Amino acid sequence: MTTSEQIQELAAALSKAQGEMAGAKKDAANPFFKSKYADLASVWEACRGPLSKHGLAVLQSPHVDGVRVELDTLLTHASGQWIRGTVSATAKDDSPQALGSAITYLRRYALQSFVGVAPEDDDAEAAQGRQTFRPEPVPVLASERAPQKAPVRVPTRQQPSAGTQLTEKDIPF
Repeated sequence: MTTSEQIQELAAALSKAQGEMAGAKKDAANPFFKSKYADLASVWEACRGPLSKHGLAVLQSPHVDGVRVELDTLLTHASGQWIRGTVSATAKDDSPQALGSAITYLRRYALQSFVGVAPEDDDAEAAQGRQTFRPEPVPVLASERAPQKAPVRVPTRQQPSAGTQLTEKDIPF
């Protein structure tokens, strides 16, 4: 990440904008994982108004080289201050659909990261379709506890003084 020489006005404006942002609504379906997610439009809807109100804008520029996709994101402020970062990914192939999908994915995550928008209740385990197992704690009666053992005392090893001959029994392995 790189920034303009000063970012205090940008930081103050971003702080105010973030105070007005809500979480992005998970209104898109992922049939592969049978889950919902906040798409790019939902993330923009959560942040566009507060950003604009406080003089902030986001510019995103994709670059494609074969299946490698890079995205530059620039958060700018009316004062001229800015923050820039780049993220990249590899598309599954070089078809327009795969490249477009990678670009959209990068745009969504970069935007969320730059402005601090979180999707509503993002549970990665639920997105994977796995149930999270959290066992209930089981009370243990004092009579069922294992007896406490005395701590094992490990002798400290002294370094031999100069000129001391070591034998096999002095080597611990």
